[in-house]
Amino acid sequence: MENTIASGTSATSIAPKAENAPLASPLTKTGPDGAPVTPSATVCPPDPLERLSETLDKIVHSSLARLTAGLSPAAMAEAYSDWAIHLAFSPGKQAALAGKAARKWARLATNIQQSILSGGRCEACIEPLPQDRRFAAKEWQDYPYNAIYQNFLLQQQWWHNATTGIDGVSKQHERVVEFTSRQLLDVASPANFLATNPVALRRTLETGGINLFDGLRNFWEDWGRVSRGEPPVGTENFKVGLDVAVTPGEVIFRNRLIELIQYAPATETVRPEPILIVPAWIMKYYILDLSPQNSLVNFLTKQGFTVFMISWKNPTEEDRDLGMEDYLRLGFLAALDAVNAIAPDAKTHAVGYCLGGTLLSAAAAAMARDGDNRLKSVSFFAAQQDFTESGELSLFINESEVHFIEDLMWEQGYLDGKQMAGAFQILRSNDLIWSRIMREYLMGERAPMNDLMAWNADATRMPYRMHSEYLRKLFLDNDLAEGRFKVAGRPIALTDIRAPIFSVGTERDHVAPWRSAFKVHLLTDTDVTFLLTTGGHNAGIVSEPGHRGRSYQILTKAAQDRHIDPDAWQALAPRKEGSWWPEWTAWLAGHSGKPVTPPRLGAPQSGYTPLCAAPGSYVQQP
Repeated sequence: MENTIASGTSATSIAPKAENAPLASPLTKTGPDGAPVTPSATVCPPDPLERLSETLDKIVHSSLARLTAGLSPAAMAEAYSDWAIHLAFSPGKQAALAGKAARKWARLATNIQQSILSGGRCEACIEPLPQDRRFAAKEWQDYPYNAIYQNFLLQQQWWHNATTGIDGVSKQHERVVEFTSRQLLDVASPANFLATNPVALRRTLETGGINLFDGLRNFWEDWGRVSRGEPPVGTENFKVGLDVAVTPGEVIFRNRLIELIQYAPATETVRPEPILIVPAWIMKYYILDLSPQNSLVNFLTKQGFTVFMISWKNPTEEDRDLGMEDYLRLGFLAALDAVNAIAPDAKTHAVGYCLGGTLLSAAAAAMARDGDNRLKSVSFFAAQQDFTESGELSLFINESEVHFIEDLMWEQGYLDGKQMAGAFQILRSNDLIWSRIMREYLMGERAPMNDLMAWNADATRMPYRMHSEYLRKLFLDNDLAEGRFKVAGRPIALTDIRAPIFSVGTERDHVAPWRSAFKVHLLTDTDVTFLLTTGGHNAGIVSEPGHRGRSYQILTKAAQDRHIDPDAWQALAPRKEGSWWPEWTAWLAGHSGKPVTPPRLGAPQSGYTPLCAAPGSYVQQP
């Protein structure tokens, strides 16, 4: 018989009396379920014309959103209007830009002349940014290609000057215009075209044009897969449960939102405190259980820990009304009740990754507010609590854009995973779009698929109500960091958290910039160990021992210590070579008791009978 939501103090104390019911004031008359009762005399029938007009607007907006990849034309027009109007009334800025253009053209002309006189090579007049590897090949240093790419970089630099530093333009509009202009310029990069790319031309001569034939074949194969809704080439070699997500375990609990996996012990004894991992529901959970050699779950079990993992359901239109509180109540708290039933005599190490870390922050604060002390420690992986500096992802999060996305989700009942994946690709277009086009379509080469890339292609959806609340309450209003976020109708404060915190940031994170994650120091009044690792939002977390080129910095701040800013922290924290995983497990061990006999898989006497083998059924949902 399938398990249902477990009863327990946490779920019942934090959950509202009636699901999705409005909260009552002390003077409000309530019904048996605690929901407010409105006198019938004050009820006004809805205006049919008003409802029709709202529905028509939503239909138009959702249809337009499909054409614009979810970007609001109104928001973009507002940003460019703000920039253009202020630039038009800034003659000094215009004169400075004209002067810069003249000087750049003079620098380029001088460089071209020197290049011709020196036989085709000379020192560049402008160098690409360190992260820009498009022009790193030696072929780009020969004339005329050195002149072509330097002309492009000079134009890119001029446009950066033209879109920034204009008095009166709002900071967000400035960032939107600068980012969008840079993206448009990247489309015209000489690296993207055969005639202006010396590396692709050399390859064409060497192969007699076979590379272009292979590139065309790659293009048609990719186009066909996209049109049929199929995943990229090579993902078929990484099947869930066969090639990835293979750590042994059992699904011991299931409700309408999650399956809870308990992994089998890999050692004769384990730490008494179990680990409960809350992954982000924007992607499948198994990024933390990829191939055996880079599975964090596998690593933890071999270090003597009992590990539980939440596997989120991939929501459909039927789940459109699931909100943030449902994810807290049916997700984390229901899972914690199950963990407590299986390991009743120990507190739990809670771990949250990305959006799962944000949810865990709210849950830990709500539990602390209500006197629920079942958490032994709290760990965050690339997670944010304050969204005021959340990187380029926040560029397009404003009232216009959120309203536009809400209308798109209103029609579908969810935000499609492909729409979110496209947004993340735009943030790193040089790495994820243009470099791929050059390699696969101009050079005719296929990059080998790996487990992390296959996982990245396994996108999920997000319910209408939850994603709307997430964008409005967290991104727009920053309610969680500023003490206005409500759980069970009452606001929570992150300063109530007293369990020790271990927080991980990654140096090249485009989703949760490490300086944003670092704000956990300001938002909590407990011991915080912060670790900064090399890599990005995903690859920096999947950083198994033996991974080449990995290093990290770590420093602990006690609750009573004075605050230091991120730059001072980075200068002070010692750097260590290798994976950060052993550092974290050592910290967990230091906050755990002596090893004991592993608990059984499930707790049938409490209603947690094993249902099926890991990875379960929810992760298999398309």
